[in-house]
Amino acid sequence: MTQEGRRKGRDESEEERADRMWGELIQEVRVAQTGVQILFGFLLTVVFQPKYGRLALPDQTIYIVTVVLGACATGALIGPVSLHRLVSGRRVKPQAVRLASRMTFVGLVLLLATMTSSLLLILRVATHDGYVPYLVTGVVAWYLVCWYALPLWARRRHTSRSGD
Repeated sequence: MTQEGRRKGRDESEEERADRMWGELIQEVRVAQTGVQILFGFLLTVVFQPKYGRLALPDQTIYIVTVVLGACATGALIGPVSLHRLVSGRRVKPQAVRLASRMTFVGLVLLLATMTSSLLLILRVATHDGYVPYLVTGVVAWYLVCWYALPLWARRRHTSRSGD
């Protein structure tokens, strides 16, 4: 109870908390899954385009790295669904939520890497200019601010400490 006589936080069991957190995690994963699957599907078609054979070796290497990163991101972001299906009914939901959360975080890092290398490849092919690394760096900095810096700042600023 707080000094005003109101409760802080939720009054839920570990299982109820795990159920709530699982639902929230799955909603978050749906957003990321859709993006990574569209990006990955697009990447898979590039190699079949006539222009692919005319790409310079560094660009083909960037493409291969991008496809592998996209495949890994897809696997990590679909992983929580498989995890849930395989452990459902085994009374391990709190542990499954923690593991699925870690897989999702890894998937988001891999998605960041996939988007970075995709952007690098597209801008290299589209412009052939020396400013491409600076554009990519700027976009990656923006992703880092939106995906990590602001959430970590909010967590630090607004997370209540015990005894507050």
